[in-house]
Amino acid sequence: MTHDCSFLSDLALDGEVSLGESDRENHDGDWGTPDDQRTTPDAVVYPESTADVSAVLSAADERRVPVTPYAAGTSLEANAAPVHAGISLDLTRMNDVLEVRPEDFQVDVEPGAFGSAVEEAVADHGLFFPPLPSSGDISTVGGMIANDASGMQTVKYGEVADWVLELEAVLTDGTVIEAGSKAVKTSSGYNLKDLLVGSEGTLAVVTRATLELAGRPEQIYGGRALFPTLDDAAEAVSDAVRSGVDVAKIELIDPTSAKMANAYSGTDLPDVPMVFLEFHANHGIQEEIDFCRTVFEAHDLQKFEVAPHDEGMDDLWQARKDLAFAVESWDPDLTVTVPGDVTVPISDYPEMVRYVKEVADEYDQLLPCFGHAGDGNLHYTVLVDESDPDEVRRGDEASKAIIEKALEFGGTATGEHGIGTGKREYLTDEHGDGTVDAMRRIKQALDPNDTLNPGKVFPETTEGDRLWVEEP
Repeated sequence: MTHDCSFLSDLALDGEVSLGESDRENHDGDWGTPDDQRTTPDAVVYPESTADVSAVLSAADERRVPVTPYAAGTSLEANAAPVHAGISLDLTRMNDVLEVRPEDFQVDVEPGAFGSAVEEAVADHGLFFPPLPSSGDISTVGGMIANDASGMQTVKYGEVADWVLELEAVLTDGTVIEAGSKAVKTSSGYNLKDLLVGSEGTLAVVTRATLELAGRPEQIYGGRALFPTLDDAAEAVSDAVRSGVDVAKIELIDPTSAKMANAYSGTDLPDVPMVFLEFHANHGIQEEIDFCRTVFEAHDLQKFEVAPHDEGMDDLWQARKDLAFAVESWDPDLTVTVPGDVTVPISDYPEMVRYVKEVADEYDQLLPCFGHAGDGNLHYTVLVDESDPDEVRRGDEASKAIIEKALEFGGTATGEHGIGTGKREYLTDEHGDGTVDAMRRIKQALDPNDTLNPGKVFPETTEGDRLWVEEP
């Protein structure tokens, strides 16, 4: 289905409209879009102001032309893929860090700014943005808000939603709204800000965000702990979190992931189950480290190395950050088909890890797993030879089994990647018919023409239909 986007040339925009083949093909999907599901948009718009976004949305909505917000394209569930063509709204030119207010621990930023730009802008004030995801250097604030991203420090600081104070956003009819407050709390009216966070660009387009910041801790220690089995490592993490160890990062790495990290990053991680650790404090950090060691020793701890942060620690965490790339480049004959990110209650985490390895054996699959273990998040990756239909089938079945087990535990199909197109079939299983229907009614109220990011989130769009809308 193609759409007539010639009306865009009549809009007085500060930014640029491109109908060029190269630009359009570069916006046919994101990292998580399978090659056979990519769709080339009819036009790409690069807005440079809120007024631009408003003008494009108003005109597109009137003509029933789909609009898919786009930024860095690092989403993993085809969240930014224009499945119904139309307009790809590329927000990367709205990339300014507008104002830092250190006295209020706040920063105003446009949606196209990379996480690294925010960190650089606030660092001189002794501040940082705690929930920055592992991909913060290559992902934008708008994308983080759209997916309600989280990262390695979530166990201590929470997710992105916990640090968003106020949003400026544009509704599908072009109306500009402000949601939230620059005050650290408000009970005034409906909480539209939290409604927009995590909505994956299906309800509005964020054009400015006020983010809360934190003071950089005076003491930062980090290191790793080694265990004889993956069960021991997962049990140690669960025990530490439930015992109240104040840890800023606690990441589980299985032996397969360690091998992949070494091959990609040139590191020399031992190929045994391990836990990466980081502690933040302004005083008394050693007591917390000793507490963690004591908890870990109850789980057959083999080695515990924690020291003040130094350059070597940067190398350790870089290897962890690079794991997604390491897995993807491990074997040129294998393709990543599922970048899983289930999350379960922390008491169920060891059993979840154990189950993934059982599934790997049952379906004869290579399933490296790692993750933000402290908040119950487990990343598993399905790698298959796409030329082998039986292996592809087994990979799909393995992933479904893992997700269904996470839901049995009262967990979620996606801790941070979002639903997009890849997890739509699990939405009702996770939330129930009534809850999904309430989501659907909110979508219809704010976007009656299903203009914004159609084909995402809702189960009935699995076959590519637009919600309640006839194509023009």
